[in-house]
This record gives sequence, C-alpha cells and structure tokens, in this order.
Amino acid sequence: MTEEISLKVKILYAVLAVSLIVLVWTGDEGKQPIVYSGIDLQHSVGLIDSENALVLQESVARSGAVANTPSYVMNKGSYRATLNYSADKNGNVLELWEQGDKIAAWQLNYWEKELTVDFALSKDAKALQLRINYGGDGALTVKRLSLAPYTLFYTDTYFLIGVFLLLHLAVWLYVRSGKRLSQEKLVDYAVILGVALLATTPMMQTYLYNADDLCYHLARLEGLKDGILDGQVIPVNILPEGLQNNGYMNAMYPYLFLYIGAFMRLCGVSLAFSYKTLIFLSNLGSAVCAYVAVKSMVKSRRSVILSVVLYTLMPYRFTNIFSRGDLGETLALVFWPMVIAGLYHIVMGDRKKWHYLVIGFTGALQSHILSVAYVAAVCVITALLYCVRIARERRYTELLKAAGLTVLLNAWYVVPFLYYYFKENLDKDVLRWSGYFEQSINLSNMTQTLSLYNKQYFSLGLALLGCLGIGIVYLLCERRGKVSGADGFMLYLLTLGGIFVFLATGYFPSRALMKNAFFENIATMLQFPWRFLGPASACFLFVGAAGLARSELLKPYRNLIFAMLVSLNLLVIVSVPADNNHVPYKNAESAASKGHETKLGASVGLFYPHEWRLMGATEDRLTGSVVISDISSVSVYDFRKEGTKAAVSYIARSDDAYIELPVQNYLGYRAVNELGQPVRIEQGNGGRMRIFVDGDGAEHRIYVRYGPVPGFIIADVVSALTVLYCLHRVWFRKWFPLCRRSEREGLTESDAT
Repeated sequence: MTEEISLKVKILYAVLAVSLIVLVWTGDEGKQPIVYSGIDLQHSVGLIDSENALVLQESVARSGAVANTPSYVMNKGSYRATLNYSADKNGNVLELWEQGDKIAAWQLNYWEKELTVDFALSKDAKALQLRINYGGDGALTVKRLSLAPYTLFYTDTYFLIGVFLLLHLAVWLYVRSGKRLSQEKLVDYAVILGVALLATTPMMQTYLYNADDLCYHLARLEGLKDGILDGQVIPVNILPEGLQNNGYMNAMYPYLFLYIGAFMRLCGVSLAFSYKTLIFLSNLGSAVCAYVAVKSMVKSRRSVILSVVLYTLMPYRFTNIFSRGDLGETLALVFWPMVIAGLYHIVMGDRKKWHYLVIGFTGALQSHILSVAYVAAVCVITALLYCVRIARERRYTELLKAAGLTVLLNAWYVVPFLYYYFKENLDKDVLRWSGYFEQSINLSNMTQTLSLYNKQYFSLGLALLGCLGIGIVYLLCERRGKVSGADGFMLYLLTLGGIFVFLATGYFPSRALMKNAFFENIATMLQFPWRFLGPASACFLFVGAAGLARSELLKPYRNLIFAMLVSLNLLVIVSVPADNNHVPYKNAESAASKGHETKLGASVGLFYPHEWRLMGATEDRLTGSVVISDISSVSVYDFRKEGTKAAVSYIARSDDAYIELPVQNYLGYRAVNELGQPVRIEQGNGGRMRIFVDGDGAEHRIYVRYGPVPGFIIADVVSALTVLYCLHRVWFRKWFPLCRRSEREGLTESDAT
C-alpha cells in the first residue's frame, strides 16, 4: 500500500464487493426445507418401491418406531413438518423426540394423504428427531418427509456478510489513519492468509466432514453456548444440557478458544460453520505463530516463509483435523513455535521476548491438557540443560516472570480443573484405556502423506524430513558438531526431535517397559505415542529454517531447496481424504445441498465421553424425571429445570425417604428449601442428586443451583486483573508515548543494558 488507489479502482472494487454479497445472500439455504424421500430415512424394516417410498406391511411383524430422521442440533424457534404418506388403517403416529424424550405426537389418519404440523422449540434442541411409529396393522407407505423453519435454520450467510463488512471497515479505518504497510509485509501477510486458506480448503464443502472425536467437540462447543446462556460465562464448568439434560462436566477440558464458536452459535450460526471457523482460525494461528516465532530467531525471510508453509501444512495437523477430529490438540499445535522461540529467548536470545513462552504455554494450556504436559516437559528439560547459562547471565528473572505470569493468567481455568480432578468422584479410569505400545507406529510411516485409503497416517512428511536433513548437513557435516550459542540450541532441538520420533515408533521398547509401574502410569496417561509427532515436527521446523539460513554449503541451492520443500508439502493438501462425490447436490430435484442437514449436526451428533462423568453415570441410568425411593410415602410434583437451576415440590410422610433429581451432582451444587435453609444433598445412583426429604407431611419446595464457588471467583478475579495489567502494559504505553518516554528517562544505564 505504497501508492494511493485510484477512484476507478475503488468504484470497481465496491461494485464487485456488493455483487459478491448479493450472490452469497441469494444462495442462502437457511430457509430451505430438509427433505427426505422414504429411501433417505433411517430405517431397519420395510421395502423400497419404484418411487423411492418406504413401504411397511403387516408381514414385517413389527410395530413401533420403524423410520426416523437423523438427530439435529436445532435453534429455538417455530418449525413445520410435512409428511406425505398413505395408510390402510389408523394407529400410525409421527413423533417428535428430543434427547430421548418424546415431546409431541400426531396421528396419521388413514383417509388423509398428507400431515402438516407446526411445533415450537422454547430452547435450542440437542438431538431433535422425527420418528414414524408403525401401528402394525395394514400397509403404511412413507413417501416424503420435510422439515422447514418459519424463520431460519441458521444465520451462516448473514454472519458471513457481517464479518466481511466488518473486515472492510477495519481496513478502511487503518488506511484512513495514514498508516501504510511496506510491500514486504504486505506479501508476507498475503502468504500467511493464503496458506491458512489453502489449509482450510478440504473443509470448504457444503457438508461437515466427520471424524473420530468430532461429536465430542461439537458437544463442547454447543454446551459452552448453553453455559453462557445459563449465566456461568467465565468459567463455564457445567454444560447444563449435556447427558440428556442432566449436566456434564466441562472444567476438565480447556475451552477458551471455543468461546469464538460459542459466540457464533449465540448469533444463530450453524454448528458446522462455527466448527469450520475454528479450524480456519487454527490454521491462521499456526501460520502466524510460525511466522512470528521463526522470524524472531532467523533473519532469513526465505526461511520464515518456508516455516509458515511447512508448519501450517504439516501432515500431523491434517491427521488431527480430518481423521481424528481432535480440536484440542489441533489448537495446541498452534502454539508450539511460540514455546520453542520463548525458551530460546529466555536461555540465550532476546530476553525481552520472554513473553513468547507465556503466549505459547498459555495457548497450549487453554487448548489441550495432555499437550501442555509435553510443553511442560520440554520447558523443564530445557531449563535443566541450560541452568548454568541461565544462572550465569541472570536469566532466571525472565524465567520466573514467564512462569508467574502464566500461572496468574490461567488461574481461572486451572483452579476449577485441579479442584474437580482431585476432589470430584469422576470416572477417570477410562482415560487409561490405551496400552500405549500397540499405538506405536512404524518408522516407514514418516515419509507418508495422507492417504485416501487409510485416512489415519501418522507421519512427519517428506518436507519436515527434509528439514531434518538440512539440520544434519549444517550441524553435523558442515559444523562437524562444533557448535555453540544459537547453533547449539538448534543441535538441542535436532536431538530432541529425534528422541520424540524414536518414542513414537515401535523401536522404542514401550511394551517391555510397561512392566514398570512408573512408566505404565505415564504411558497410559499419554495414551498415544504418536502424539510426540507434534513437538517433533516443531523442532525439525526450526532446525531446517535456521540451517537453510546459516549454511554456506547449501547457500547456492537455497532457492531450489525452498521450492522443493514447499512443493513436497503441497502433497499433503492434494491427498487429504475427501468424499469421492465432489458435487454439492444429490440430484436436480434436491431442495438444498447435501450439506444442508449436516450444518445442523446430522450424521455427526453430540457425544459426552465417560471420562468426566460421575461414577456410575452410564447411559442406562440417566433419566429426565425425579426418582423416588418410596412412592408410598413421598409425592413429587412441579419439577422444573432450567440450565443448572432446578426446583421441585414434595410432600413426605417419612424421614427415611429421599428423592433423586435428574441433575448430575457435581461439586458446587447447593440446595435450599422454601425458607432459604440449606438442604443436605449427596450423590445418588447414576450420579444423580439425592435429597433427603422432611417427613412432616407438609408441602416443601427445594431450589437447586450451581455455584458460585468462592475459590473459583477469587481465581477469576486474579486472572482478570492480570489480563488488565497486561493490556495496560501493551496498549496504554503504546497510545500514551509520554508515559513510555518518562519511564525510559528514569532507567539507569545498567538497567537499559
């Protein structure tokens, strides 16, 4: 932006932008109905006729639910369902279900051919489903079932247009301020954005690509939105609608970055688009962190750009995104470059950049608990290895500042996590289901890209192996191992990355070491040895970037090596698993694209793992109603539950009886009676909240709510004050340079040094 843009170009761009907005708005599918023919419905019995209708006869010898739609995550609002059918007799029913509870039903009269019903959702549904119940008498032919909103299924198009306009407003304000980007920075930023978009292209489908853990992360995202609506905001420790409205623990899995997706859900954006946005932002964050971190250590612009491409497009990231669906580890990988750069600057680089480690450690901690265990291990190893240098140059001050600030910033999350991990009766044993050694990988996998036939390829990829080769050539051949300072740190990273790869392979004797109780405890907690590929990739990235910039032996071939490594890394994109059917519509008669229903979570669904449930809270023990220990002496009525708040009335004639509410009794819940007096509660069967009744024969009402927990509030305040202090240091001094100048004038010469 070194020259003023002409008026003609501005007008042309404005016309193109408006045209794009109109075209995107025209293609909005938020109002389009979801339509199924009989063959498209999920069914286990019946025949399909020549018109793709589902035909049920008495010969099936079965009654009850015979066909249904997928489960939807549906925004609250009004909807219309239309069923085209033919029936010989009455007794058939169209039912509406939500999280295992039937909330409405409509009879299918045999003399009619179409049923049209309206229904309203007072709150967002988590597993809304239409079911066709066959009475068992006569024939029933299901021709067509459609579901349509009175307003919108989702607001994806309008949200996208809003973001588009806000970005343009931001650019306009930046230009109006008189600031200009150099051509070099403009190109760098374009590369970062381009690589992030390229990494997201496999997600640019009309449908949501399913993966192993995707259903859980969608549940977290949706539950975080529900927690905010419930009034928890920060932190959201309980997902109030989880586990069939019983509530599910959220404090055990970091969720800071999921607030972005939760905000989008609050705006009515579909669950699928909210998730895809998080993936794009993780790709963009990976590119930015690689750029900032490597640029702070290596002065070669070529190496910096190479690092952006290689790290953002590395195979292990794509395995996590498209195969495993592990959003937590995907987000944690964003921050590995900042961790490595932060450690470098603390032990030997620019000590003023100690905050890089704070950003990296905090980012990993707020993404994935197991990943932060790897980060912590690398930090400890680095500090021990360079302890003499740290002490000699008095760099322990920066190390302590980084550690202290990290603790204060993350207290709001760490305090509830530790509290529930050690105090709550959680089912933690299921975390150790893996034997570790059987998940190790072959060394031959390291050269692979992703495969269309086996979507789980745990690999470094050819490009990062090329970085390993560059490091070996520079450090061991050219320098012959005689390194110190910055090159010594690169040799350390080369060695560390090699150890990580060794630990991930079958050559590491993990099976034999499992006989050792200490090793078994650590290994089963880590679950998968191929998780070492993330930090190994980051280590090799820095080694390759620095080696290419510093090697005199490779200097004549730098451009060739750059082009070769970038080309090899692009193989990852072209081989990412995808649906073999690349057209967005099923046929010419389709009312909407194939991805229309997946935007509502259909075919993926929401899932709540067992590891953070209370002991005994299995699916068969969950219920949506109050359980009474002695129905002859206790009467219960007017039970209501809204989020983490509940109320119930009862009359009891025995002090020995109790009632159990359909609320998971996590620590932090409390109950009072109609007089505001505390009521004793404890954990009942299936993790339910057990309340002992007052058997005086009078009517009593119990009010239940979660929190506030004093310790959590203190941690929130500490983190909030720390954030405000950091913002003051960054922004206040930036916008009020007189303060910064006065501080500089007050420094002594030794302080400035």
